[in-house]
Amino acid sequence: MAEIPEDEVTAPWWDATRSRQLMVQRCARCGLAQLPPRVLCTGCGSAAPRLEPVTGRGVVDSYTVIHRAPDPAVAVPYTVARVRLAEGPILLTALIDVTEPRCDLPVTLAWRPLPDGRALPVFTTEE
Repeated sequence: MAEIPEDEVTAPWWDATRSRQLMVQRCARCGLAQLPPRVLCTGCGSAAPRLEPVTGRGVVDSYTVIHRAPDPAVAVPYTVARVRLAEGPILLTALIDVTEPRCDLPVTLAWRPLPDGRALPVFTTEE
């Protein structure tokens, strides 16, 4: 897997993944929750939205099953899904251990470790 870069905006988010905590940014002015981390709130333009932990629960609102790997080292098939978190933001992620993906499928957070100690949030079924 290629190295995933971090910068001054995303570093605190990545640091939280080391302790397997999923965070979203919440704007103090308008209350919007957003992911991925950005310098400004996408709702009102306020600077420095703060990070807060979320439940790790969500619902699949769209997905696709990949049958042709972008790299020979990647096992297929695998499922990429849009997961709408209970707190509102949408996360493009992988579904793991889901044999029959579908829209409106309730999912919960799992983690895929990275070599440097960080982890990628992935989701699995609650059923």
